Amino acid sequence: MYDSIVSKEQKISIIGLGYVGMPLAIAFAKKADVIGFDISKEKVAQYLNGIDVTKEVGNAAIKETTAFFTGEEEYIKGCKFHIVAVPTPINADKTPNLAPVISASKTVGRNLTSGSIVVFESTVFPGVTEDICVPILEEESGLKCGVDFKVGYSPERINPGDKVHRLETIVKVVSGMDAESLETIAKVYELVIDAGVHRAESIKVAEAAKVIENSQRDINIAFMNELSIIFNKMGIDTKSVLEAAGTKWNFLKFTPGLVGGHCIGVDPYYLTYKAEQLGYHSQIILTGRKINDDMGKYVAENTVKILIKADKQIKGSTVAIFGITFKENCPDVRNTKVVDIIKELAEYGINVVVVDPVADQEDLLQEYGIQTVYQDEVRNVDALIFAVAHTEFRNLDINMLKSLYNGDKYPFIDVKGMFDKQHFMADGFLYWRL
Repeated sequence: MYDSIVSKEQKISIIGLGYVGMPLAIAFAKKADVIGFDISKEKVAQYLNGIDVTKEVGNAAIKETTAFFTGEEEYIKGCKFHIVAVPTPINADKTPNLAPVISASKTVGRNLTSGSIVVFESTVFPGVTEDICVPILEEESGLKCGVDFKVGYSPERINPGDKVHRLETIVKVVSGMDAESLETIAKVYELVIDAGVHRAESIKVAEAAKVIENSQRDINIAFMNELSIIFNKMGIDTKSVLEAAGTKWNFLKFTPGLVGGHCIGVDPYYLTYKAEQLGYHSQIILTGRKINDDMGKYVAENTVKILIKADKQIKGSTVAIFGITFKENCPDVRNTKVVDIIKELAEYGINVVVVDPVADQEDLLQEYGIQTVYQDEVRNVDALIFAVAHTEFRNLDINMLKSLYNGDKYPFIDVKGMFDKQHFMADGFLYWRL
């Protein structure tokens, strides 16, 4: 199969053209014939018009690529190597929502032909590929796994908004159901992964590796957030403490912050869900999740305290929040914890306006019912919250920021510690950060 892909006798299909699937499609199209499929006709239309809604690869790359984008699933039938890269969110009760990966499996199954390989990239708990996806593929196709087609798993490691750690520069973990499929999958990915691949010993090992990567990061950030809460009570600046501790060679340099998005804030629940099924209740992972899930409320509560300190009336006051995406320089608003700040402030009767030139406005409106305003529309506010460290926020003039306030008291919440604390305090701001 590898030779037939390189010679373009066989095609690669990418199922799901989001933050993971689109970079894959662009990269593979430089080496092979690629069909990019997505159920969102609107998204496909944007791509066909040369617009990168993910902002991961850029409009030029989409205009120049030879990849064929479509919302018609029959085009998948002409492919032999399938990569499923759809999201795996959680339900309201924090249990895994496998609906997208199940739906994608059905789509691929309906169009699966003998001799194909299906590789899943979606983050799941160990066992999903073989125990849930394979039976769906078999039922929909009428084919037998291991005889007529084979499967593998290669967890995505895309870091949205990161221009340094890209698809090509991150080592790719690959796995297959047997030695033959593993070797083929590894060689196909090696076409586009400059950093090389790591061959995991089984599909379940690869699934587990992915889910613990983000769980580990989640726990480390939760520790920083807990330290921030403790040091805030002590009147100690957390950032200053971390800078001092960071001078030791083996100190892990994590920082406090809001943990949202479709990975770190979600993946740990996939692992703890499977653990619960096996009779083990997570101690550390779920505790870390609770701390991080509560940070939006914590920021809002401290905003109210700063407003009181500034002798501001709480009910009816106006707070402008700069940044609503789940991370800096990324349009993705899925599972953003900034929304928790907004909801909590609303409980106090506070009016909130949001400025974010980076956010996907359509998703923001559809998912949360929130519309942003332009920066020059912000005026007469009682407090400013900089919730996301977008690059274009970093160089805002301090006098311009002062001009946005109502009155001569300047409550300023710098969630990520973007700005110079001493400079702002010296200029009369009531400055607070995690």
